[in-house]
Parts: sequence; C-alpha cells; structure tokens
Amino acid sequence: MMINFWKSKTQKLYGDGLKALIIIAIVLGLFFRFVNLDGKIYWFDEVLSSLRIAGYTRAELFQEVASSQPMTLQDLQHYQSPNSEKGLRDTIKSLVVEDPLQSPLYFILGRFWMQLWGNSVAVIRSLSALSSLLAFPCLYWLCRELFESPLVGWIAMALIAVSPFHVLYAQEARMYSLWTVTILLSSAVLLKAMRVKTHLSWGTYAATVALGLYTHLFSIFVFMGHGVYVLITERYRFSKRFRVYLLASLAGFLGFLPWILVVASHLSLIQQQTAWQSARVSVLSLGQTWVVNLSRIFFDVGIGAGDAHLDTYAVLLIVPILSLLGLSAYAVHFLYRYSPKHVRLFVLTSIGATALALILPDLIIGGRRSTFARYLIPSYLGIQLAVAYLFSTKVTIIPLKTTFQKLWQSFFVLVLSAGILSCVISARSETWWNKSINESVPQVARLINQSKKPLLISDNSEVSAILPLIYVLDNKVKIMFIATPKIPNINSKFNSIFLIYASEELRDKLEENRDYKIDTIYKPGELLLLEKSRE
Repeated sequence: MMINFWKSKTQKLYGDGLKALIIIAIVLGLFFRFVNLDGKIYWFDEVLSSLRIAGYTRAELFQEVASSQPMTLQDLQHYQSPNSEKGLRDTIKSLVVEDPLQSPLYFILGRFWMQLWGNSVAVIRSLSALSSLLAFPCLYWLCRELFESPLVGWIAMALIAVSPFHVLYAQEARMYSLWTVTILLSSAVLLKAMRVKTHLSWGTYAATVALGLYTHLFSIFVFMGHGVYVLITERYRFSKRFRVYLLASLAGFLGFLPWILVVASHLSLIQQQTAWQSARVSVLSLGQTWVVNLSRIFFDVGIGAGDAHLDTYAVLLIVPILSLLGLSAYAVHFLYRYSPKHVRLFVLTSIGATALALILPDLIIGGRRSTFARYLIPSYLGIQLAVAYLFSTKVTIIPLKTTFQKLWQSFFVLVLSAGILSCVISARSETWWNKSINESVPQVARLINQSKKPLLISDNSEVSAILPLIYVLDNKVKIMFIATPKIPNINSKFNSIFLIYASEELRDKLEENRDYKIDTIYKPGELLLLEKSRE
C-alpha cells in the first residue's frame, strides 16, 4: 500500500527532491530514537518506573534500605529490576497501593522486557524506542483512512519522525511512546470500522479502547473525542452505527473495569497525589507554557523554566516559537476551511477533546494540569495531522514551479530542519527540560566521584529522589540512609563524607556535636560536605 506513494499520479508534482527529503527525515528519526539511549540522566520518574517494574513501593524501599550501614550501588540496583523476591503480582500491587492513576500495561511489559534483556538504562529505554516505531505504520494507516492520500501519510511520518518531542519520549522509560501508538491505532481502527461496518472491525475497536485505557487513563479523553465525532457524523441521531459504536466502546470499558475499580477505591489517595497540580497559576503563565510546549513538537533546544539564561534565550527563540505557533494555527484554519467535513471534524475533535478537558479546569478552578506537555499528546498528534495536510496540499495543488509552491516547499524543509537540529542537540545532552528536577545530578555525581573513598549520607525518606545518582556514580561510592536524625557512626576509612537532601534536624545535630562542620559545595543539588572539626 505504501509503495503507491511512489507510483501515484501526483508524484510529478512534488519531485524527487521532496521524496528524498521525506525519506531522509524518516531514516534520521529512526536513528535519533536509538542514538545515545543511555546518554541522558535516568531521572526521578524513570527511577519510579523501574521501582514499580521491580515490584517495590517507595515506602517499602526506605524501610529496607534505612540503616546505619553503608550500601553499595549494586545493593540499590536490586530495587531497580525484577528479582526472585518479587513477582508480577507485586508489580501490579505497587501501583495499586501507591500510584493507581498509572495504568499497568507499560509496567507489565517492562517487567517481561527486563527479565529478557537485563536492567541497563539502554535496555529499559529501548522498550519505549521500539514501541515508538509502531507509531509510523499506525500513523500512515490513519492518514489513508482519513485523507485517502498516501502523500499526507508520508509527510505526517516525516514530521513525527524528527519531532524532538516524540523523540524525547521515545527515549524515556515511561509509557508515552506506547500511548502514542494506541492513540493512532484506535483512531485508524475507528475510521475503518465506520467504513466497513463489520463485527470484526468493531470488535477490534473495542480491543483498542481497552488497550488504550490500560496504557494511560487519559485515553478516556481520546475516546470521548471519538464519541463526539461519531455522534456529529450521524447528525446527532441514535443510528445503528452510533449504537454499534456505543456497544464497542462499552465492551472496551468493561475490559478495563478491574482497573476502574482500583481507581475508584483509591480516590482519596489520588486526590492527595494530584493536589499539587491544582496550585493556581496566572493565565499569562499558562498561555506562555502552552505556546512553548506546542512549539516543542517541531523545535526544541532544551530550554526549561529553571534555566539561568531563560530571559536571553526567550528573546532569541521568540521568532521561531511564534512562527511555529502561526504555522499550527494556520494549518488548523486551512484544514477547517478546505478539507472535507468528516476530515476536519475528526482532526478538530482529536485536538479539542484532550485539550479542553485539561485547559478548561485550569482556567475555571485553577491549576496547571494543561502545562504538562505529555498529557496533551493526543492534541499534538491532531495538530501534526493538520500541518501534514497543509504541506501536502500546498506542494501539490498549486501549479507546478510557482513562487508560492517553492515557498511552501521551503517552509516544509525549514520545519524538518528545525526538528533535525533539535534532535542533534538533544542527542548530545545529559539532561533536558522534562528532567529539570534532576538537572543537578550529573554535576553532583562528578563532585562525589572526584573523591577516592566517598560516602554519601541522607535521611530523606524519599529514597527514590536519590536513586537517579546511582546510575552516574562510580562503584567506589557507598551510600548510607538513616531513618532517624542520629549522628551516624562513620567509619574512618571514608576520606570524603557527603550529605544530600539532609533534613534540617540532622544538620542541626551534626553542628551541635562540634565534632563536625558542614560546607555547602553544590547548592542546587543540596550537596553538603561533612568534615571533622579541627578544634
């Protein structure tokens, strides 16, 4: 089917150069998903993914490691990969007990993956990277069902291939690349089911509903968008096709019923865990974040809110950011104005369902749920479909070799080039904007690794906040977690003693003792050097 792209009657209109550019972009996109897989820090959320996969809770982890005895990095790695002490049931239990908002499919797959191939950073991230490859055939299929155009499919694949946003999450030990696949798959299956109207096709759609929900709970917004699309397509009538759609959706939700019961029975815990997302943020701040996040699906040089040079970078980046915002807005407008009704309806509901579900609560009751770019993946995919339709139309419909056609081809080249440049910069970086809470980890590790016999001490009960360090510290480093603010009995064989994320109580105890003095050597990471007093 894809070969038709090269044999279609329109191939004379876009030329060999454009075809070559699309192929190069897709090949580079595949390369970027696997290059330097273990280069960026294995940050807090990824550490939690490994903890869940291994079958441990955060509370259980601290209870087991808190002692007065130094531990090796290998001791802590025990809690970051499957072992004989914990089974698949423990993996699911850890989510049920501490994080029921996380659907279990990715963690189950991750457990089997690590049991097969090991627990290195590259191995666990390769599950996401390989999952992301499935997005390409699903995206092409969706474009064929929706636009009936191979060219739109190829342009869409090129855009997503070098999208720095999609590449970023294809290299994370989290469920977001798998979620992208399920979004595209369920959408393509829905359109086919509406076209062929067979029991098998609707049964397949029901299966994709359950699959999407078991991947990410926010899939519910995707399926709400599907429902709106079918309802409007059927002119708000309770038609046979709409009834079949409802039955298929219900079957999918029934398949997800076991986890719905888990979520329902832990509502108070979920409310506690998500309370921080309800903190009030100004509308101006929300708008700025929306614009920056949207631009990141095309262009991203890793500038985050905590960057020391943010103001300088903002001035330099304002032109490309606003240009990409304008491109996205015009693409949606163009699709609404010129595409067939069913096309614009599907894309607009795909964009709007998730976006409105997150944005409206932030505007009405306050919060910042909509500032997390990963939650808006369904909306970003819809925008990229609109941009793909825009480019495919502008480089083929306009008479050949006109100034406007060349201009639009140049725009397409610039957008792909921006994505490629972003991926090159990202591939060489140790951290990125989405890992900002652990951006100090590389520097902290370098400071500790300089010592010959270092000991790292913490009394922070959130051990998982410290676990990112074990992936970049040298094996000579020992770590001690203490459960109470008592002065630990420190063996004299350690020539450098560091405190990290130490409580005020422990610091006060050490300073009151007068046998020690504390020097801050890296404030962003709260790394302190503990030295014997010379008095």
